[in-house]
Amino acid sequence: MGKTAFIFPGQGAQYVGMGKEFYERIPACREVFKLASETTGLDMEALCFEENENIHITEYTQVCMLTAEAAILTALKEKGFAPDVTAGLSLGEYGALIAAGVLTMQDAFALIRKRGIYMQEAVPTGGAMAAVLGLAAETIEEICSKTDGIVSIANYNCPGQIVITGEEAAVAAAGETCKEAGAKRIVPLKVSGPFHSAMLKDAGEKLGAELKNVTIQDFAVPYLANVTADYVTDKDEVKPLLEKQVCSSVRWQQSVERMIEDGVEEFVEIGPGKTLTGFMKKINREVKICNIDTMADFEKFLAEHTA
Repeated sequence: MGKTAFIFPGQGAQYVGMGKEFYERIPACREVFKLASETTGLDMEALCFEENENIHITEYTQVCMLTAEAAILTALKEKGFAPDVTAGLSLGEYGALIAAGVLTMQDAFALIRKRGIYMQEAVPTGGAMAAVLGLAAETIEEICSKTDGIVSIANYNCPGQIVITGEEAAVAAAGETCKEAGAKRIVPLKVSGPFHSAMLKDAGEKLGAELKNVTIQDFAVPYLANVTADYVTDKDEVKPLLEKQVCSSVRWQQSVERMIEDGVEEFVEIGPGKTLTGFMKKINREVKICNIDTMADFEKFLAEHTA
């Protein structure tokens, strides 16, 4: 029988009301929100369920997303479901670390809160990100390397969708060159910083200092790191990879391809939205993919996976 991977989305999929049905209907999920509030000193119910602008500000978005992801993961675990392997995109990697047993939920909430603050503070202005559609990754890499200023690939999302990041002028210049090279479209992203670029090295180093106080648990299941798109097998690799992840490319497409190569036949996207499900359809249409965002999604999953 093929393997199942639990995968967790990153920033951008957040919305007011995420996780609310799980909070209201499953006591264990309510405890997840309570733990997140106690750990971070934030009112997670208000941030996730009530109309507010903070949900879209990085320092709050990240912990909101992780709380919703952890709540849904908890609901699945209560029903006896566990992955054979796990991975997450950017902040979603922390959901994967919880699923893999590498971080306790409390440590993950504390770290992601700090990560969001450090990333928000690192480059308040002067950075940009843009999606390049319809151009080969190798071409984009070459264009970035020849562009003046700081610009690099932030995300290898799926074939035909690469995100570039860095200084505003450099991102704009690289985008123009990508258009001339045959890109279908360049889409500027509404983000509060040039995530996964060298401009966030300071944020990564601050996170590295926080990581020194955290105990890495034994792996319950394997997980893949964004930075390498490969399995992490040594506990000593976890902290350096998480520090590096803040200012390095997210190799999502490569991570998915690695899991498929290793026998994963079903991917379960856990958390708000269907971003990863959309990427999957462009990476490989042969594998099964489902997402669990709402209680209806959860009940459908249970119906399909319970004998």
